Amino acid sequence: MSRFAGLIGLLAAASTALWAPPSPGQEPYPSRTVKIVVPSQPGSTTDTLARLVADQLTQKWGKAAIVENIPGGAMNIGALSVARAAPDGYTLLIAPPSPLSFNHLLYRDPGYEPTKFVPITMLAKISNVLVVRKDLPATTLKQLIDYGKANPGKLSYASQGVGSTAHLSAAQLEARAGIKMVHVPYRGAQPALSDVVAGHVDMFFDTLATSVPLYRDNKVKLLGVADIKRAAAVPEIPTISEAGLPDFRSITWFGLVAPPATPAALAEKINRDVVEILESKEVAEMLRKMSLEPGATAPAETTRFFAEETALWSKVINEAGIEPQ
Repeated sequence: MSRFAGLIGLLAAASTALWAPPSPGQEPYPSRTVKIVVPSQPGSTTDTLARLVADQLTQKWGKAAIVENIPGGAMNIGALSVARAAPDGYTLLIAPPSPLSFNHLLYRDPGYEPTKFVPITMLAKISNVLVVRKDLPATTLKQLIDYGKANPGKLSYASQGVGSTAHLSAAQLEARAGIKMVHVPYRGAQPALSDVVAGHVDMFFDTLATSVPLYRDNKVKLLGVADIKRAAAVPEIPTISEAGLPDFRSITWFGLVAPPATPAALAEKINRDVVEILESKEVAEMLRKMSLEPGATAPAETTRFFAEETALWSKVINEAGIEPQ
């Protein structure tokens, strides 16, 4: 953690002098459109959250904040575009864990170093849940594991690609349960979930936001919440720890970062504006309706959180025996 935090701290300190609040005659920030890159497809939880934040920033700033979806490459393509952007605050990245905390552990050369992004704030987090097709012959996690052991290589799981949270969560399940499954990567969460509903793939670790409505409509089954406590949205669903795999955890969180070398003072200004938005009762209620738990943080706290997540997923990757590509 200290290595990551130290690196970001040095970058931030070195860049502070490059930007300061505007003096008379200078243009205030923002003076033009701010682009927020989302490294996943439209309709994903990340995309929905980013559009909410962009709309609120547009109202606050009086300047447009727009979302640009750049999916593909396990989210590396979108992240790389921001890593190469000018450090002037006009290109930002809202992303889930993979490009911010562990893609560099899975790809030998993703083209960017996540610790060089300048953290602005955490936005929210949401529990992941194990979603299975409706007609799978298992209604509990134990039954799923027993089925997997009796039929090695028959179960399949979807993900948004190699290195996604869904991929690592399923790999963690394989390692902990002692089963072998077939990995079926997709270009995004929506097509992955759609194929679970259609019965083309057996399971998918998805967020509560998009899976609970399908569960309510009896289109899928939920076998376990991958968090330390049950989800308020589906209190009848046990945690995976309760269901037989102690300390199994997989949450999806969303962070806002700026390109490397963005001045610390500019990052702090954006942080203040976004935190003000997230702490409003109106936005907090919107997030809760999406099953998201608001969680704004200061830049330094965000840095520490990213480092802790890197350590957590590094352990999962090592235990699962996943080699960098």
